[in-house]
Amino acid sequence: MEKIPEYCKVEDALGILVGKWKPIILLHLLQKGTLRFNELRRIMPEITQKMLTKQLRELEDEDIIDRVVYPQVPPKVEYSITKYGQTLEPILEAMHEWGMNHTMHKMKQKNM
Repeated sequence: MEKIPEYCKVEDALGILVGKWKPIILLHLLQKGTLRFNELRRIMPEITQKMLTKQLRELEDEDIIDRVVYPQVPPKVEYSITKYGQTLEPILEAMHEWGMNHTMHKMKQKNM
């Protein structure tokens, strides 16, 4: 299939996935399944509460993740990947593989 640069949708895809934390959040949800907000904070200690909230909201707005709030005190909120969001798994795996290969490539260049 011919790809016409003027109609390229890579920019649209990157707009949804770009960010330091979104791919990491998605990989955790894909691997571990449903997680509570504080569980995500614990497995990503470098992210601030504000940034995690922002990234989760953006992913929810794009129908990539589901957010379920349980009416209890204290509030219980769980996040999981949607069926639609699961379609990102091969893309994230390919990005991971490319990143690993690139790291190895750079290491080989330094050792030459």
